[in-house]
Amino acid sequence: MKYILGFFTIIALAVLGWLLYLYSTIRFELDKVVDYKPRLTTQFFDKNGKLIANTFSKENRLYVKYENIPPRVIEALVAIEDTQFFEHNGINPDAISRAIIKDIKAGSLVEGASTLTQQLIKTLILTREKKLTRKIKEALLSLRLETILTKEEILERYLNQVYFGHGYYGIKTAALGYFKKNLYELNLKEIAMLVGLPRAPSFYDPTRNLNFALARGNQVIKRMNTLGWINKTEYEDSMKYVPKVYDQTLTQNKAPYIIDYVTKILSEDIKDLKTGGYKINLTVDLDAQRIAKEGLDLAYKKILKRDEYFKNLNKKRGIEKEYDEDGNELDPDRFIKTLNGALISIESDSGKILSLVGGVDYKQSNFNRVIQSKRQPGSAIKPFIYLTALDLGYSPASQLTDISRTYEYDTKDSDEKKKWQPRNYSGKYKGLMPLREALVHSRNLATINLVTDIGIDVVYNNLQRFGFSDNMPYDLSITLGSFAISPIDLSEEYSIISNNGVKVKPYIIDSITNRNGSVINFEPQTKIITDENQAFLMKDILHDVVKRGTGRMAQVKNIDIAGKTGTTNKNVDAWFCGFSPSIQTIVWFGNDDNKPMRKTETGGRSAGPAFAYYYKNYLKLHPELKREFDIPSGVKSANINGKKEYYTNTSKLPIDALNVPKENQIEF
Repeated sequence: MKYILGFFTIIALAVLGWLLYLYSTIRFELDKVVDYKPRLTTQFFDKNGKLIANTFSKENRLYVKYENIPPRVIEALVAIEDTQFFEHNGINPDAISRAIIKDIKAGSLVEGASTLTQQLIKTLILTREKKLTRKIKEALLSLRLETILTKEEILERYLNQVYFGHGYYGIKTAALGYFKKNLYELNLKEIAMLVGLPRAPSFYDPTRNLNFALARGNQVIKRMNTLGWINKTEYEDSMKYVPKVYDQTLTQNKAPYIIDYVTKILSEDIKDLKTGGYKINLTVDLDAQRIAKEGLDLAYKKILKRDEYFKNLNKKRGIEKEYDEDGNELDPDRFIKTLNGALISIESDSGKILSLVGGVDYKQSNFNRVIQSKRQPGSAIKPFIYLTALDLGYSPASQLTDISRTYEYDTKDSDEKKKWQPRNYSGKYKGLMPLREALVHSRNLATINLVTDIGIDVVYNNLQRFGFSDNMPYDLSITLGSFAISPIDLSEEYSIISNNGVKVKPYIIDSITNRNGSVINFEPQTKIITDENQAFLMKDILHDVVKRGTGRMAQVKNIDIAGKTGTTNKNVDAWFCGFSPSIQTIVWFGNDDNKPMRKTETGGRSAGPAFAYYYKNYLKLHPELKREFDIPSGVKSANINGKKEYYTNTSKLPIDALNVPKENQIEF
């Protein structure tokens, strides 16, 4: 007997030693559970708190704290998975005994007896393989974990960690994904279906096997009824209820051009952007984004329709091929293949981006033309040349010369001088005309002659002062916008006019909140360029551009609109850059391969309708929008030839403006 007791003592000590050794090899693994820092999904929201998109790496998980988990969720989970959860110390001896008996009868490991604590350990630390060693490790770690964490902390980790199918990790993610509801909005049937999912998430995925998911949910409800945790009415109503299930994409990306842009901005400084669980509030308005896209689509289809019309007309006339003004044959399908557009809209006083559409079809091309594309602005540069003149003392009534000139210039490749003979779009000349009218009707020759009078060096330096880059040509072709600029950069320059002389930098991130609740707010970046009186003179001229000039197709009823068209050489680029008293919008159209569009595709005709559609519908969304331009106190007016004209102390009316010879006066 003595030897037998000694033998069993040795065996017991050996087993104990082995268990202690086994535990020593894995005990530090508990840090993953105690210091729980799961991969979390970063979410982007619009200015009104609407979800724009999710972004994540490997695991789509939205975190929820225990205090925000409804008690019904806890009851349903415990009922179906671990009824004695709040009584045991990490393992359930009764369940283990039942499982052992079934395993012995079956001759293999067929029955599990895992508590929720053990399931959490298995999910975070161990594997799912059915081996005795793994089960022992699981039990040891579970016993230890329950001495470190509270039951509530264990449940919080479990409900945030486990997989609920369809790419959803954590119960909050699953609730929003399957039912488009927050946890507190779920009914009993929806809760039952969710807590039943972790047993076999792919099999019970309601988007794939709704009947099996409903049956699993009913199993949970029956268990709760058996335990007496729900009443008869709740039981009967829940058993019959069939919820609406949504089969959504994981990212739910409603504005891909915007999300790409923001992600690129943040990725350099936030290395864990896709796993850190950030809440990123953007300045954009999803409703504005929608109508911006609709407006761009409308204008795009109109261009294609006009193209089809002219091709059919040419066929009727027996014209088989088309050529540009230099005699080069044009591709008849150039619009269908490469035509594209872009739009950016901002708050004029803050620079907050309200909408940004980088192309007509993201699926066809994710190239963001608002940010990445560099195109020639054409006549859209003219307001800044004229603003230079106003700041130098010219007034809207100053007389400019609209006559033809021929310029000679040297080339690098030849000793021979070349000639440049610019012309107006209409091919006609007006002689003397007021500065206002020259810009309203976008007269190229009047503008070139103005630059000649001011001096190319003065114009060039002022354009740089406004913020235009160094890639501008240092010659008269600068007058026609013969350099490259992106729509977002042009938007920044136009804010000088729309924001009363103060330039604002467009920005799209309003605030960032990390997983700990710390917030970073972003503020406008501004710079005073000219005073508000001078800016108003230009704003008023551009108001006329829309009322009766090249921008008439951008008109919108019941609101002041100002802006400038831009059409480059051979109609390669078509712009409309405009604004109301509070919102500024830049629209561009052209072929991605820089091939010419039809001569009919001017800035006003191509881009104007998209602008008008956007503002017309924005007014419906925001009827409170400011409707009229304010006139600064430093702006004065006088009557010239029966018409009101504005002036300032800097831009005084010329004496001869009141006495222009009748033969040189032009009615517009």
